[in-house]
Amino acid sequence: VQLQASGGGLVQAGGSLRLSCAASGLTFSRYAMGWFRQAPGKEREFVATAGWSDGRIYYADSVEGRFTISRDNAKNTEYLQMNSVKDEDTAVYYCAAATYCSGYGCYKTASYNYWGRGTQVTVSS
Repeated sequence: VQLQASGGGLVQAGGSLRLSCAASGLTFSRYAMGWFRQAPGKEREFVATAGWSDGRIYYADSVEGRFTISRDNAKNTEYLQMNSVKDEDTAVYYCAAATYCSGYGCYKTASYNYWGRGTQVTVSS
């Protein structure tokens, strides 16, 4: 299984960025696909997840209303549209796949079976 995140870069505060995660080696449509991020000196934290079994979408409070997660099962790709970015959004963003998660379980790193390498997002003010 490979998860390849891309689309990171330098963006001004208030701007937008779109991350992509291309998956291979798994039945993409049967996995919940999520995004996490890790800032220097901090623990990896949940950003968003798009489930497959229940079709539900979960967001961290810190990004709700600004970020949008989506997935294209035909392309085995998930996306994270980041709008109105803030300084505190600076982090390495990781995509992850879970065979199953529901509710609060989707917020936990331990629920995910596979991880990509991450893509750096830097917000400048």
